[in-house]
Amino acid sequence: MEKIKTFSAKTVNLPNEDVDTDQIIPARFLTRQTIAGIGECLFADWRFDKLGKPNEDFILNQTESNDAGILVAGNNFGCGSSREHAAWSLLDYGFRAIVSTSFADIFKNNSLKNGLITVVVELETYKWLMEHPDSESMGD
Repeated sequence: MEKIKTFSAKTVNLPNEDVDTDQIIPARFLTRQTIAGIGECLFADWRFDKLGKPNEDFILNQTESNDAGILVAGNNFGCGSSREHAAWSLLDYGFRAIVSTSFADIFKNNSLKNGLITVVVELETYKWLMEHPDSESMGD
């Protein structure tokens, strides 16, 4: 794993609260044993309809989310089961960091162990990030 000293990336906002690991990566994808390609399963039930077509309303399917490296997520991100696949899918999709007001402990530990940075911010900072989704970058 490459050590991260500083980085800068475009942000994308997902304000949903209490996003659990089954929403991050549904259980049917847990048979995958490696990180390669698992990003295509990220938020699968939100990103795609029952026929597998992209849900145009979901933020990651919108043009402004292309190449985002930082996910600004709602409170209590990563709650639920302890699946390491959740961190893998976020990393493989292209996220290097997740920003929230709080994370589930197991998710946070799995993320850090795999090189996905979790950043806890105060509510005021979180609100500012949500109100300024067009921010060029965040990092350092």
